[in-house]
Amino acid sequence: MAFSRATGHPVGVGIVGLSASGQWAANAHVPALRAVEGYELRALSASSAESAAAAGRVHGVPLTFGSAAELAAHDDVDLVVITVRVPFHRELVSAALEAGKAVLCEWPLGNGLAEAEELADLARARALPTAVGLQARSAPAVHYLRDLVADGYVGEVLSTTVVGSGGRWGAVVESPGEHYLLDAANGATMLTIPFAHTLDGVASVLGEPTNLTGTLATRRTDVRDAETGATLPMNAPDQVAVTARLTGAAPADGAVATFHYRGGSSRGTEFRWEINGTEGDLVVTAPSGHLQLAPITVHGARGDDAELAELPVPAEYSRVPGLPPEHPGYAVAHAYVQLLDDERTGHPVVPDFDHAVLRHRTIAAIERVARPTGPG
Repeated sequence: MAFSRATGHPVGVGIVGLSASGQWAANAHVPALRAVEGYELRALSASSAESAAAAGRVHGVPLTFGSAAELAAHDDVDLVVITVRVPFHRELVSAALEAGKAVLCEWPLGNGLAEAEELADLARARALPTAVGLQARSAPAVHYLRDLVADGYVGEVLSTTVVGSGGRWGAVVESPGEHYLLDAANGATMLTIPFAHTLDGVASVLGEPTNLTGTLATRRTDVRDAETGATLPMNAPDQVAVTARLTGAAPADGAVATFHYRGGSSRGTEFRWEINGTEGDLVVTAPSGHLQLAPITVHGARGDDAELAELPVPAEYSRVPGLPPEHPGYAVAHAYVQLLDDERTGHPVVPDFDHAVLRHRTIAAIERVARPTGPG
């Protein structure tokens, strides 16, 4: 089953969770869809019919609904995009699948591995196309890195090291809408969001992580609300340290990988990813640890090179000229482009729900081997 009903017709998209006040769907998905030929944003749903109507006026979306089920049932909607908080994914994705619609769900797919497996099973049983929002691997710079490594720029990959700052999960919570991130039970933590997005991007370049060891720690158990000054409890990890061996195709099979994510921001390194090989080195930097949305700069050196030099991403890797790399929807837009390619070729590249289960299993494995610790 294809995302669209007929070849040559635009894919009719309905977004669940698009509000009048902005946030992720408005800042990333709406600009991405409007920058990519082949999609038409036709519908949205929000928490009530009234708020949906208000959002429709703001974003110029003709069909508005007070529930995801109503949206998914409409004949003009081919692809349902779920952009709400993680605890609601299971209910809303299930409703869209039960209506027989293709679904793109933001990452994480479920609140934990069991929910992700349930949703993947449901989609598979109904033979419905799916996608999950692990868009870091669709970013042009990550695609370019993948080709550089495969073409032997660094030779045999010996190791890779990632250091990143999570931004949130620091000393201060900027808005009430971020409070739910402090409770690990909600499934939206530094481990499951920026760390997992980056891990997936690294895996797309170098291979899957195995032989995992790690440490999870909550060094700050209390944080401050920026608006009220109130102290709030936090039990989500603000330190994630993981080591692994990578498995996959040469030249990276067997390489050693090390990741360290820190909550908040750093006066030193916000994001640095090194790939070290027998013939050269690649270094990726970004202004935040969210590889899935940050603009990425690539440097490299090989052979007799004494110093790193910037390796600009060739123009042919950028397929969405209407959005600059610093736009939050840049990688999202490239994922939407790839989805159309996947439909045309029949060879899926964009991660689907089965891939989401694979990544959830990685996170679950880290949680098993790592012992969460407090501030002591």
